[in-house]
Amino acid sequence: MLELRDLNAHYGKVHVLRGVTMHVEEGESVALLGRNGVGKTTTLKSVMGLVPPTGGSVNFAGTEISKMAPHRIPGAGLGYVPQGRGIFPGLSVEENLLIGLTKTPPSHITDYVFDRFPRLKERLKQQANTLSGGEQQQLAIARCLVMQPKMIILDEPTEGIMPILVKEIRREIAAVRETGVSILLVEQNIKTALRLCTRVYLMEKGVIVHEASASELENDKETLHRYLGVTV
Repeated sequence: MLELRDLNAHYGKVHVLRGVTMHVEEGESVALLGRNGVGKTTTLKSVMGLVPPTGGSVNFAGTEISKMAPHRIPGAGLGYVPQGRGIFPGLSVEENLLIGLTKTPPSHITDYVFDRFPRLKERLKQQANTLSGGEQQQLAIARCLVMQPKMIILDEPTEGIMPILVKEIRREIAAVRETGVSILLVEQNIKTALRLCTRVYLMEKGVIVHEASASELENDKETLHRYLGVTV
């Protein structure tokens, strides 16, 4: 579904990604984990064309997208929920959901989205900046779902959200996964990542340094402490 081969990226003269190679299969949920500043978000932005790769390739659903214009990539079926949510605060919930679409989505799609996130249906005419942090994150995920993606990339979806809403966000991401949508997740909450994903890549200094199943990593305390500084 998604394959990165020897991906490199720079910020000016700073070499941030150094030959990142990883993949996500159709219907699979994969986590990309590492300490702050190791290149996780840059990896996601390079996939979405927001940080143009300086080497390597990004293949999605059989198409090379590393040189595709960023605004075209979602249309290929790749949804993106950025860190900080990326909603339009001055627009209503409804306007945020429809932005970027060329036509109103069919009713079965909106019904599915509102079944997942009933709070959003109740707040359709509210400005997005009046929503709570958790509701804004729901809106960011819902905005992807109305485009009927084959895969969703999520960058820190539980960051800054109250614990009670973290459970809701985690539950809804799991529900999306169960529909067959592939997921690539960057997440600082290690327990959330291991619960939602079946396979994990660990990154350090712009390089993939370890790959394991979530169950293997959960029991590998030495690796968790070495690369993440945590125990589970």
